[in-house]
Amino acid sequence: MSFNQLQRFFDFGTSIHLKQSYFLEKIMFQGKFVFSQIVSIISRYDFNKSVEKYNGNYRAKDLKCWQHFLYMMFGQLTYREGIRDIISCLDAHKSKVYHLGFKKIVAHTSLTRANENRDWRIWADFAQSLIKIARPLYLEDSNFTLELDNTVYALDSSTIDLCLSVFKWAKFRKKKAAVKLHTLIDLRGNIPVFIEITDGKVHDVNILDLIDFETGAFYIIDKGYYDFERLYKINQAKAFFVIRAKKNFKHKRIYSNKVDKSTGLKFDQTVKLTGTKTSIAYPEKLRLIKFYDESKPKKYRFLTNNFEIDALSITKLYKNRWQIELFFKWIKQHLKIKKFWGFSENAVKTQIWIAVCTYLIIAILKKQLNLDKSLYEILQILSISIFDKTPVNQLLKKTELQSLEKGNHNQLNLFDL
Repeated sequence: MSFNQLQRFFDFGTSIHLKQSYFLEKIMFQGKFVFSQIVSIISRYDFNKSVEKYNGNYRAKDLKCWQHFLYMMFGQLTYREGIRDIISCLDAHKSKVYHLGFKKIVAHTSLTRANENRDWRIWADFAQSLIKIARPLYLEDSNFTLELDNTVYALDSSTIDLCLSVFKWAKFRKKKAAVKLHTLIDLRGNIPVFIEITDGKVHDVNILDLIDFETGAFYIIDKGYYDFERLYKINQAKAFFVIRAKKNFKHKRIYSNKVDKSTGLKFDQTVKLTGTKTSIAYPEKLRLIKFYDESKPKKYRFLTNNFEIDALSITKLYKNRWQIELFFKWIKQHLKIKKFWGFSENAVKTQIWIAVCTYLIIAILKKQLNLDKSLYEILQILSISIFDKTPVNQLLKKTELQSLEKGNHNQLNLFDL
């Protein structure tokens, strides 16, 4: 019985967190291995929609999409080193395999072929379904403190280096290969809302063409996305951007607003571009703000198309970009995407997207169980308890990781949600 079906047994007046906690602990988790408890919160309806969209089970016999996903998620949660390692681990627990949710143990070659050939878009589409569930759960847990009603997004990319002799499709430089993970996160919840995986040669600015900009939202973007034609598209969508200005961009000052220089602000100007090409690409006025950060110490210049909020708030908006850097650092360190289990483009994208799905499933589980632990702690506990039959909420509430108390908490702040 699914979680959605079980909800019908309760009155609407009951707290949703109490409903979820009761369902998960008393009905869905009892007597199951930890791995199958985690699997039980996944909506098979959403999963099957993604599979059907891309005809994922066409001619599949031994390893259909659901089983494929379970193998890969098992590998992520238990930190396996490769496909053979996943199969060997399950083979060592043959008596438990069926109760974990696997029909049988397949050959490592079958899993390798599935990663190479099954359309990676299945997992990307399913990740979008998980994002829709996870995002509203985290809206009230942000470190974002600015008093703005607008949605605020941060956009950036992270490069994962590869070996050119093996990953020939992922061209980056003359002697290097790489893939880029382009990500847009909502800073009020720190859940990714858009992810695009490309080879290393794709320039960041091209990703702006793929984003459906939200009216009234702020987009905090890095210098890598500095392209006035594309920035003007954000303006035309009636959305706002904040970006670091380049030193040599040609412009003329139209007006200067008064600033309190004791705050670090140096000026707040209304400008127009004067470059031959840039003035055509972005014909409207822009706002240029200069700020001195004593803690660095360093001077910054910001460009924005927003003329409504005060200059100091613009600088604070840009400071919030650090949260997306922590997202990249976290996902690289704590999910298996630095060492790939296949060499083709399809295999690499499959592994990254299933890693993202795994992260989102654990994020959803955390909220459904109303846990105080960080996602890092939860993943660590689950990785060593995957064959345990203790209800997950009891397991996670009673287990403490002493090593975390000595860890780098700045790294984990983003995910202490």
